[in-house]
Amino acid sequence: MSVSSALLSRRVAGGSCRLWCVIPSPRPLIHVRSASVAEPGRRRSNEEQLWEAAGYLPFTRARIGPFFQENPVLKNPFVEDALLRGYLKRHIPQEVILSDLCAFGEHVAKEVDGWGRECEVNPPRLVHFDPWGRRVDHIVTSHAWKRMKDLSAQEGIVAIGYERSFGEWRLEDRCTSFFRFSSCVLFHFSNVFLSSSKKCMYVFPSRVYQMSKLYLFSPSSGLYTCPLAMTDGAAKVIQSLGVSWPVEDAYSRLTTRHPERFWTSGQWMTERQGGSDVASGTETVAVPQTDGSYKLHGFKWFTSATDADMTLTLARVQDKTGATIPGSKGLSLFYAEVSRDEDGRLRGIEVQRLKDKLGTRQMPTAELLLDGLPARRLSEEGRGVSSIANMLTITRIHNSVSAAAAMRRVLQLARDYATRRTAFGKLLKDHPLHMQTLARMEVESRGAFLLVMDVCRLLGREESGVATEHDAHLLRLLTPVVKLYTGKQAVAVVSEGLESFGGQGYIEDTGLPGILRDAQVLSIWEGTTNVLSLDVLRCVARSSGMVLHAYFSHTKSLLAGASSVSSLAPAVTAVGGALCELEEFVQVAATRAPSYLELAARDLAYSLARIYTGALLIDHACWKGASPSDTYAALRWCEQDLCPVARNQRRGHYDSNTSLDAALVFDQSIQG
Repeated sequence: MSVSSALLSRRVAGGSCRLWCVIPSPRPLIHVRSASVAEPGRRRSNEEQLWEAAGYLPFTRARIGPFFQENPVLKNPFVEDALLRGYLKRHIPQEVILSDLCAFGEHVAKEVDGWGRECEVNPPRLVHFDPWGRRVDHIVTSHAWKRMKDLSAQEGIVAIGYERSFGEWRLEDRCTSFFRFSSCVLFHFSNVFLSSSKKCMYVFPSRVYQMSKLYLFSPSSGLYTCPLAMTDGAAKVIQSLGVSWPVEDAYSRLTTRHPERFWTSGQWMTERQGGSDVASGTETVAVPQTDGSYKLHGFKWFTSATDADMTLTLARVQDKTGATIPGSKGLSLFYAEVSRDEDGRLRGIEVQRLKDKLGTRQMPTAELLLDGLPARRLSEEGRGVSSIANMLTITRIHNSVSAAAAMRRVLQLARDYATRRTAFGKLLKDHPLHMQTLARMEVESRGAFLLVMDVCRLLGREESGVATEHDAHLLRLLTPVVKLYTGKQAVAVVSEGLESFGGQGYIEDTGLPGILRDAQVLSIWEGTTNVLSLDVLRCVARSSGMVLHAYFSHTKSLLAGASSVSSLAPAVTAVGGALCELEEFVQVAATRAPSYLELAARDLAYSLARIYTGALLIDHACWKGASPSDTYAALRWCEQDLCPVARNQRRGHYDSNTSLDAALVFDQSIQG
């Protein structure tokens, strides 16, 4: 008996065996119109069994057919990102940094991304009581969440921004050294390093390097980038106020590379009455103690990364009569450590509940009752709001990096999927309309990246002490602009990205829906789009317009560098024209009532973002190492309406009676 005959005989006699996968069929599979599983109480006929054994009935019983769609594969996000590599080669042409980021990208793809998925499927949970009824308020997180903390320290994702061993980005005829530490590269540069070509001035950016690593890490981090943002922000605040007792040890822990010492920080600002409006929404009080410390009493409605080791928070100092000063003048900044007593109870804190959120489920977010939390005042009394300004700068930039990274990640997966998915007889990559859609996403992603990195560059200049007044104005203006714009665009791009996977983009266990859920917080956290748009107006007013002067000046200088590049002429014309329109709008708005600019604030912020991003894309396309794709991206970006505030001004959108908007929104009239 032949092998095939023996197998066939065994199948007919012995039941279910997937022989249709083993024995090639000499004839094409027939179309099965109905289920082949026998009805209850009916035996399968010999004919049915023979046809199934021959491989003609692939959907019998547990069989689900021969086709399985290949899933998209996450490859090294550094290697896969041509813009990131090009940008770094242009601005940080040091192989040691590129090698570090490449190695980290490989680690992200092969291992860290799996940890992030584990954080998603095993979210934190709150254990209020121990088995004997004692209140413990333990927030239990996954093993992967703890591994993220160790990795963050080892890779220096916060530390890089504070080591400052790079100094300025200056190249002179001197040499530096570096050595490898653990699994990452730790650099010990002096203020300058060797230039073999010529003496030139070149700033070396700790912040650009740090944020590039964060950009690779963020989409796979299981949202651990949120506590890292607050940790970075807390370190920045402590540094700006002076690294001394009682926060000297805390600062060392926030910025260390040693996992056993590394701390993360919370940011407990939001209370029941409001988020961004801390001046009127903060009810927490600080009761002075005889030793100079304070006890905090209040209710924090939204505390992200509640498993942090310390926190910075706002409270109102009570006088001897128990009275406090209302408004922002009554707020002071406090430092508190999260610790437990000898019985295992949290000192001065009760965790009321964990928040049930749309996204960011990987990260513990809780409502906390502060009931005598020991704390130390960091700011001068009544200077709390101004003291946290540096924290907001850092956390908003982190938010923007996460937004740009989310766009890049969904695009990388969609691009890979386009090489694996066949529809209507050809791969998705061979459908022009699909490629056009991905190209639009690519342009948006590139613009977001360059905008974010330019703000990081400005931050690095400020921190290294080489920023001009012009740079400082530009940083102040662009920080809210980059946060609001990238936060909104991330939601749009990620949503489009999910659509590129068809139905699979809607299936939870693919991990794709989580990207969209997590992106939604980016336009909300650290100020909504409208709040940040009004912040743009405030910084214009407080600087007497100098931030706009810096903006116009720098944008024009970027365009001037491309004036002789003929291939970019349409883009230069578009951005230049939009810039002129924006200047005209500003001149007109300056003569109008404050309400005029308030109505225009959102469109103004979008116009600032689009014009400046267009100039950055043009500037990058002029670099000697630029590719044709860089030029094409700049041209495609500049095809959109770059100055919506000018268009809507011409339409009279900011002259209309605002009561009409309210009437439209609350219209309950019955017509007919």
